Amino acid sequence: MPGEQMNEQQAAAYLHMDMREVAKLASRGQMPCRRVADGFVFRKRELDHWVEAQMHKLGRQRLADIEKGVSAHHGFDHGAMLIEPMIPPQGLAVPLKARTRKAVIRELVAVADRSELVYAPNDLVEEVLKREELCPTALAPDVALPHPRHPLPHDIAASFVSVGLTPSGVPYGSQDGTLTRLFFLVCCKDDRTHLHVLARLAQMLHDRRDIDRLLAVRSTEEMRSTLTTLEQAAIRAT
Repeated sequence: MPGEQMNEQQAAAYLHMDMREVAKLASRGQMPCRRVADGFVFRKRELDHWVEAQMHKLGRQRLADIEKGVSAHHGFDHGAMLIEPMIPPQGLAVPLKARTRKAVIRELVAVADRSELVYAPNDLVEEVLKREELCPTALAPDVALPHPRHPLPHDIAASFVSVGLTPSGVPYGSQDGTLTRLFFLVCCKDDRTHLHVLARLAQMLHDRRDIDRLLAVRSTEEMRSTLTTLEQAAIRAT
């Protein structure tokens, strides 16, 4: 539920954190919340956005813990494959022929559209661009996870991830000014799936050596195989 509210104990369980740490972050204004007489109240959607903004700073274990909490809250099987099944048969572009941020998004949407997953491609491109203008989704050097700010239950046929690898770097708003080559467009029909997908991807892309493996692939088949291997390793690690 997008408007779902949580107390400190529920927020701690959702993020798989110690309740004392949640209370400390809340009291310092470092976590979105509202103070009430007996503590703090948290909105789930605000917590999701907060985690999203912190992902590039979080360690692999913290990401794994968050995914555990989120999956338990929503009834997901934490040990099941998530990303690979969401990539449609034609959902990979190697190479992705784009040289600008808008062209990257347009091409990734077109990839999903060819799989008949998008009802209004132009509208989806605009929604993703709005999210990028609010805060770029470059996760690490060479990698970005573009997505709409909110789930799109009526604009897509099913939740999906489309993946593209450009031959050369694209200016995509990375905090350190580096260029980006590897893109994962994440579009979910419901609020409960969104953070789970981002946390799983962040785990898979946490190690620089794994990013380099993906940057070195030369075909869509090799990209899918490598992503499957990385996701299986992320599941085993937790």
